[in-house]
Amino acid sequence: MKGTKAFWLLICALAPVWLYGQGTLRLGAERMDVLLPLLEGRKVGLVVNQTSVVGAGHIHLLDALRAENINVIKVFAPEHGFRGTEDAGVKVEDSRDRRTGIPIVSIYGKSRKPTAAQMADLDVVVFDIQDVGTRFFTYISTMHYVMEACAENGKLFVVLDRPNPNDFVDGPVLREGFTSFVGMHPIPLLHGLTVGELARMINGEKWLKSKPDTCRLEVVTMENWCHGDPYWLPVKPSPNLPNDQSIRLYPSLCLFEGTNISVGRGTYFPFQVLGAPDEKYGRFDFRPVSLAGFDTNPQHKDKLCYGIDLRELPFEGGFSLRFLLELYEKAGQDKAFFFTRPRWFDLLAGTKELRLQVIKEMAEDEIRATWQPELNAYKEIRKKYLLY
Repeated sequence: MKGTKAFWLLICALAPVWLYGQGTLRLGAERMDVLLPLLEGRKVGLVVNQTSVVGAGHIHLLDALRAENINVIKVFAPEHGFRGTEDAGVKVEDSRDRRTGIPIVSIYGKSRKPTAAQMADLDVVVFDIQDVGTRFFTYISTMHYVMEACAENGKLFVVLDRPNPNDFVDGPVLREGFTSFVGMHPIPLLHGLTVGELARMINGEKWLKSKPDTCRLEVVTMENWCHGDPYWLPVKPSPNLPNDQSIRLYPSLCLFEGTNISVGRGTYFPFQVLGAPDEKYGRFDFRPVSLAGFDTNPQHKDKLCYGIDLRELPFEGGFSLRFLLELYEKAGQDKAFFFTRPRWFDLLAGTKELRLQVIKEMAEDEIRATWQPELNAYKEIRKKYLLY
């Protein structure tokens, strides 16, 4: 695949008008005039997936860079794999890209951080993955580990920035003792940052566990996007976030993964419904099944579930406790069995306090009040790293 810089610059300049309908928005990956000088003459590794596309034709970044004769020698694949088709939590295997033959190294399998041997033949690693703005979406945990690998091996780390579609600062801040792959940093459930800003925060707050505890970082910023601007994703970021409604509801519904309530995995509308095999949860019914491209082993598989349909619910996004408190109340005499995986719920929440507050049947405004001191402190830290 051959191309010229002029061709790609034209594609990237027209992309925002054709694809996003947001005027002159230019993603970091579309600013080839800034990116190419960082990569020319260097051996490049990419941390990418199905969302790493540029231009109106959804051209993958790998193909775009190869068209510019950039020496991409390997790809690191996160959760869900290079093509974004693997189930949540399923190990990703090493492979090769069918089109280019380039090795695809899994960093969601035997290891979640590139090894020194895997980094040895690289000069620079480029991260270009669409995040959804929640602490528990694992692409930012992958970014953390790749930053550590770059720091330990003296490699340049380049982030190509993309908008945050859940651009809010809300929810409990992760506390000590609740660090995991679904929560690696003391940030709120909704952190209100782009991946480029978060990378700057990770570096600036010295959260890397490596020596040195910072990496050489370059962020290729977007043009003509500001915090608060709406953004609609052109490619689904993971198998179970198929549309904008699921992405908006995801921050509020993901906590149900630690309960006996299905979020619709195993249907064509995941993270847009809630229910369980008991009619007390609502009049809407659905049946989770093994569904290729979504989830092959969903909760309550093959059982008829009853609950609520949120597909047409007007919801502007953010974090709401309304659904959690409502379904817990409906559990009635079965409340003792509601939190089927309490530790997992606590890891997603970043604290055990939220679960205990729900059990105490505290009102949402009372619960929110307990977050405010930590949220306010975080907002002050956040100001140092904003780019938009």
